Amino acid sequence: MSTPTRVNIRTPEVMAQVQAQVESHYRSELVEKLRAQGGVLQAGNTTIRLAKEFGFCYGVERAIDLAYAAGKVFKDRRIFLLGEIIHNPDVNAQIEALGIHSLAAHPSDADLDNLQAEDVVIVPAFGAEVAVINAVKAHGCQIIDTTCGDVMSVWKRVRQNATERVTSIIHGKASHEETRATASRALGQDGLGHYLIVFNLEDAQAVSDFMVHGGDPSKFLARFHGTTSPGFDPLAHLERVGVANQTTMLRSETEAIQTLLREAVAKRDGGSTANFRYFDTICGATQDRQDALFQLLNESLDLLLVVGGYNSSNTTHLVEIGEQKLPTYFIRNADCIDSADSIRHFDIHAKKEITSREWLPVRAHLTVGITAGASCPNNLIEETIQKILLLRDARMED
Repeated sequence: MSTPTRVNIRTPEVMAQVQAQVESHYRSELVEKLRAQGGVLQAGNTTIRLAKEFGFCYGVERAIDLAYAAGKVFKDRRIFLLGEIIHNPDVNAQIEALGIHSLAAHPSDADLDNLQAEDVVIVPAFGAEVAVINAVKAHGCQIIDTTCGDVMSVWKRVRQNATERVTSIIHGKASHEETRATASRALGQDGLGHYLIVFNLEDAQAVSDFMVHGGDPSKFLARFHGTTSPGFDPLAHLERVGVANQTTMLRSETEAIQTLLREAVAKRDGGSTANFRYFDTICGATQDRQDALFQLLNESLDLLLVVGGYNSSNTTHLVEIGEQKLPTYFIRNADCIDSADSIRHFDIHAKKEITSREWLPVRAHLTVGITAGASCPNNLIEETIQKILLLRDARMED
């Protein structure tokens, strides 16, 4: 089947239309004003403090722009999106409202058989697995690739590892679209590369122990079932290792994992670290938002609201940081705030939405910190601010 002709969907005319539409959906003049004046809003008996860095990053903005542009350029063709464009339900609902159809991130044969050569398929910001991309190409579809550049940088590293027969140890969530896409690249062009996915420091410790002390390969593989490359043999494929990561993980944890594994290689190899590789592949926007939250937490706050999609990895890590210091509530949007007495929020430990009572302290003066993940638009942040002020009967000064 012939390859579709490459189409430039980012023409000045199209992008002018896209910008106007995107701004109408996601812009907030209030949030822009607050950002410009240092992120502090004083309204009567309430102070709102925004983190210095929050909300949409460049990669997310680019992915959304390309999806909107595709809807305009290919308006007479069927357009499909692999999974979600980003991990935010409000944004994904807007994308669906454009007439863009949802295709499973890991489509079945039946899903793929439904595709036709004239169809357009959008690859989300997280990327997609090699096999999925190849299957879509086999149907002759026009592909609009919105994969974030930071994600592709990780792919470059794991491909290099595969070429040099270095096993990629990927710090990430095994079910996450980005991690699955990265793992598929870690197999290399010839499919003979290997990877192992570790979720946390506890997983990394198990790998370190096996590298230094050995162990039962069958027990090791049972522990890491579903998170290794086909044919993975811990006795052979942990000889040379390189650490990579899902770009939205917590930097401090990734650094701890790479330190642990480097030390394991040194212990095993008589002090040499020649068989260890590490490249810093944490997304800059992810790190900026984490650093900004640490800075915000140095202020005197009564509570913290983190706004974003519940399946957003980078947002979840902001919650982890916040809850170490003060009451922290992870909400999708302002609708989760039922009243001054009731809030629905996501418990990242129980992995479900729960309801908390008496969450908003009754005080003469209240200071609320707010941050948001890289997939959260400014309009949702404004709506959250307005809801807090309404509940506090606090009026903004002009």
